Amino acid sequence: MDHILMNTLRVNLQGRAYDILVGPDLLRRTGELIRGLGIGRRLGLVTHPALAETHGYAPLVVSSLRESGHEVRVVTVPPGEESKSLDQAACLCRELVRVGLDRGSALLALGGGVIGDLTGFVAATLFRGIAFLNLPTTLLAQVDSSVGGKTGVNLPEGKNLVGTFYQPRLVVADVLTLRTLPAREFRSGLAEVVKHAMIADAELFRTLEEDADQILARDPSALQAIIGRNCAIKAKVVEADEHEAGVRAVLNFGHTVGHAVEAAFGYGTVTHGEAVAYGMLVATSLSVRRGLCPAADAKRLEALLRRFELLPTASPEPELLETYIIRDKKVRDGVLQFVLTLGIGSVTLAPVSDRKDLREALHGVQA
Repeated sequence: MDHILMNTLRVNLQGRAYDILVGPDLLRRTGELIRGLGIGRRLGLVTHPALAETHGYAPLVVSSLRESGHEVRVVTVPPGEESKSLDQAACLCRELVRVGLDRGSALLALGGGVIGDLTGFVAATLFRGIAFLNLPTTLLAQVDSSVGGKTGVNLPEGKNLVGTFYQPRLVVADVLTLRTLPAREFRSGLAEVVKHAMIADAELFRTLEEDADQILARDPSALQAIIGRNCAIKAKVVEADEHEAGVRAVLNFGHTVGHAVEAAFGYGTVTHGEAVAYGMLVATSLSVRRGLCPAADAKRLEALLRRFELLPTASPEPELLETYIIRDKKVRDGVLQFVLTLGIGSVTLAPVSDRKDLREALHGVQA
């Protein structure tokens, strides 16, 4: 196997270690890449219609798998955040049973974060758990949701409130799939790239500032480099805290407010990246107010988000956002656990018991 054009990153979890493969034109090698994983012959490929029909990614994967001797059942679900629901999970389970999957089968998720989260959740629960492989086709999924084993679905009351930790057997990130992403969806993924730089890698942040033009032009080499670095950052955090009992919470930088923005607007109205970008601005504003973060770093963050066209053009009323924020999974005994920044490349976990600070930060970013 030619590894020259492919980055291989190992997520070292006891008994559940797996590789993340990053590179160009990997989907047509899927059958080759899954050899040795010990999965059954009958596979379920979960995707959405555009990837099966318009872009041709699903036929590419299916052809590769069949050449390797696998039977493949393709099941499509509607695109969009609305598909991350208990109703859709139940429909998917029933369809997979109907087409003949069993406990020896494996599920492959081909798509973005919605497909990955939904398929992972179904894999974790169908037949009490079957093998799961992730083939992310969006930047957001490649740098974030495909790594770490978080699966789940939304409720009307909030995002990702029902789910489990269930690690994939393999992640294959083909950077060429990013060429067909709509511009807004591509930029959405850049928010998570910026987030990883903010929490753990000041050098990556400088790279994003310096190479913004190449990144926005979707240069494959530039994308492979930043995706590999992002996966390495997330893998390190996941290895230290698989079930988010402690340090893994740093990955939620910008997400406490971001999830509230998504819920307040209605899922799908704003992109996840736009919501997280707004959340990072609020968290950084709160950090500056507490004297934790230099104001100059806050300005650099704002400038980079502006360069990537992620700054919000509108935001919900702060009072409405606060209603959703206090429902967040990170609230403990009525105290909100927030991820604040100490400056670019470093964060800390801090309780926010004084709602006045939060309200001022929300009003400040809205202004």
